Amino acid sequence: MSALLASLDQERDAANALAMKTLESRIGYHFQNSELLEEAVTHPSLAYEVSRPHFDNQRLEFLGDAVLQLILTEHLFQLFPTFGEGWLTKLRSRLVSRDALCTFARDLGLGPYLRLGKGEASSGGADRPSNLADAFEALIGAVYLDGGYEPVKHWILSLTAEAIQIITDEPGEMNPKGQLQELLQALAPVSPVYRILKEEGPDHRKKFVAEVEWNAIVLGNGNGRSKKEAEIDAARAALSARAWESL
Repeated sequence: MSALLASLDQERDAANALAMKTLESRIGYHFQNSELLEEAVTHPSLAYEVSRPHFDNQRLEFLGDAVLQLILTEHLFQLFPTFGEGWLTKLRSRLVSRDALCTFARDLGLGPYLRLGKGEASSGGADRPSNLADAFEALIGAVYLDGGYEPVKHWILSLTAEAIQIITDEPGEMNPKGQLQELLQALAPVSPVYRILKEEGPDHRKKFVAEVEWNAIVLGNGNGRSKKEAEIDAARAALSARAWESL
């Protein structure tokens, strides 16, 4: 029996090592200390189950959050030399919001590699936005500890390049849903309603299609990598079409 258990443990260790190697390839960074990567994707629920209470990603998440803030603050400071503190803070918040972090994690395909307790895994924990965002921050902390500031800075700026380009093109604070709500409520005391019409694609690259309706009229459709992003895109389409003006 002990030999069988030892064999099973070896198989699990080999499978885990292979998964971590595959994840390294996905994120484009090779760890000198592979245990840091394993820790970054270990949810507290698993640490509790295997009686390793201090081996989870919470401490790395704490560190990664600070590293991410510093890298993006420095980059935005240089990118927008005429912007004051208020605008820079707003721009940074768009890059470090829970939705943004979750999107970055999904872009990496991080979900299937999360090490979760049985209960958390069975309840959809691998695609839970909070778990993905936390693991992404923990991964930043792990890369920082393993390679130092310059490698993690290069990695983060490469990963967030598309999102940074969007705010470079549109640096003003964008709130299409709020703008639409304000315009419509000036016409009638009825709020717009958002519906998700479709979702497609694998878990790590989901695409959502949304529509916004008001007074039984579809004002616009949009799509995005999250439900919120699709709703914002639908609101933006509605603001462009301004269908209420033809009523």
